[in-house]
Amino acid sequence: MRKSALSCFIVCLSLFGFGQSARTPVSKNGLLRVENGKIVNANGQPPQLKGLSFSWSIWGGRKYYNPSVVDWLTNDFKVSVIRLAMAVQPAEGYLQQPEVQRKLITDQVDEAIKDGIYVVIDWHDHNSHLHTQQSKLFFAEMAQRYKGVPNVIYEVWNEPERVSWDTVKNYAINIITEIRKYDAENLIIVGSPHWDQDVDIAAANPITGFKNIAYSFHFYASDPNHQERLRAKADKAIKMGVPLFVTEWGVGESNGDGKFDLEKTNTWVQWMAENKLSWTNWNLTDKKETTATLLPGASETGNWINEDLSASGIYIRDELRKLNK
Repeated sequence: MRKSALSCFIVCLSLFGFGQSARTPVSKNGLLRVENGKIVNANGQPPQLKGLSFSWSIWGGRKYYNPSVVDWLTNDFKVSVIRLAMAVQPAEGYLQQPEVQRKLITDQVDEAIKDGIYVVIDWHDHNSHLHTQQSKLFFAEMAQRYKGVPNVIYEVWNEPERVSWDTVKNYAINIITEIRKYDAENLIIVGSPHWDQDVDIAAANPITGFKNIAYSFHFYASDPNHQERLRAKADKAIKMGVPLFVTEWGVGESNGDGKFDLEKTNTWVQWMAENKLSWTNWNLTDKKETTATLLPGASETGNWINEDLSASGIYIRDELRKLNK
């Protein structure tokens, strides 16, 4: 099937919700856009999408990259969005196995489209500025394949580390320009320095000349360093008119483990609700960590019961089923 025909077919699946007994998140909200400093739906309202981020698409996290899991998250967890964290630089990532990684991503994107949910295609790299050409090639392929498909969101750099905002911005402009050659409308999410925490710095010198650009904001709810001070940075960015999408947050601490503080987590969840910020929780894996959704040995195809879920998994599933009903 030619790419243009494929895109048309996928759009029809998405908009009309074939195979779905009720309206899907995408049929309700349509193509997302940025308006007056907010991410809004086709009706001009912030949709506050809520869902899960898959883990790195390598090592143990790879096994959950299959359509059965996407279906289970849609139908049981009631996600309205998933995030696919395509590993780039580590062994077996995109730089070494581009065809394998590309197929892992597109298979899940296609299933998310069929299920009528949104999907974030995440270039999961801490050093994206060193891999600009590879990133341009990847996103050009994705944009040509999914142009006009309202489900798809592009996240062009996961968590820049100790680099300047100018470095992040220049890289992002390169990738945005490439995407916009083929896809003029779909939402693009840009990172910020210090693991997507310096959104206030990005807000002071935002990317201009393109529409439908948002910024990722990351936090770990129980981390003692991720409390009032970090929320204040995001609040400042919001007041400056920068649209935020929380593409990654966890119930534990920034190392993925540590304490699960229920009170602090609830404070963060309430803050996201008050600001109508869409989010994907980190992360769908059975690794023995606080932020893992599953307990070790959980089925690779879904059909999980409570005994398969970690404390984080139980909490997030309850939140999703409550908020996305």
